[in-house]
Amino acid sequence: METIVDRLEAKRAAARLGGGEKRIAAQHAKGKLTARERLNVLLDQGSFEELDMYVEHNCVDFGMADQIIPGDGVVTGSGTINGRLVFVFSQDFTVFGGSLSERHAQKICKIMDMAMKVGAPVIGINDSGGARIQEGVASLGGYAEVFQRNVLASGVVPQISLIMGPCAGGAVYSPAMTDFIFMVKDSSYMFVTGPDVVKTVTNEVVSQEELGGAVTHTTKSG
Repeated sequence: METIVDRLEAKRAAARLGGGEKRIAAQHAKGKLTARERLNVLLDQGSFEELDMYVEHNCVDFGMADQIIPGDGVVTGSGTINGRLVFVFSQDFTVFGGSLSERHAQKICKIMDMAMKVGAPVIGINDSGGARIQEGVASLGGYAEVFQRNVLASGVVPQISLIMGPCAGGAVYSPAMTDFIFMVKDSSYMFVTGPDVVKTVTNEVVSQEELGGAVTHTTKSG
């Protein structure tokens, strides 16, 4: 007979697996770590305290009711770096492309609020395709909540952004308001919209690296 503990352990295993073995393998094939692997590298060993591991999205449209993964595409919590307390979020590209939903945003806002309350830095590991379009304005409202906290935290606690993949649209506005941005050459990008849209609108052919790569932002955009 299945117990509550058994169900809890099954849900915990599902949360840790993210989008599944196939998508994790695809992430590794691109030379990228998963959201949890990145946290293991960043934080002191054994220091990570995860929050809201079992949070799920509340979208029922476009078949989303049948696509529920605990954690909803972002791992949040606190840990230490060289013994110093930090609050972190790490977006999971294996879950809906790391896209931001209402609940996803609430998880990020929660750790930002906690960081401001205790005066600790906020570190965001960004790997997201932007807003989760299935949720429409609810997702965009989530971005507004995150942006508000970027403003409130400015000058209060350090805000650090790590761009670890192709981030577009809403996914780049928040990092742009943080204090420090780190990018990975040839694998992380920041742009409002991608090369395909640029070609459609302006007929200009430009690569992702030229449009929003690390070199572009360090030598041109600032």
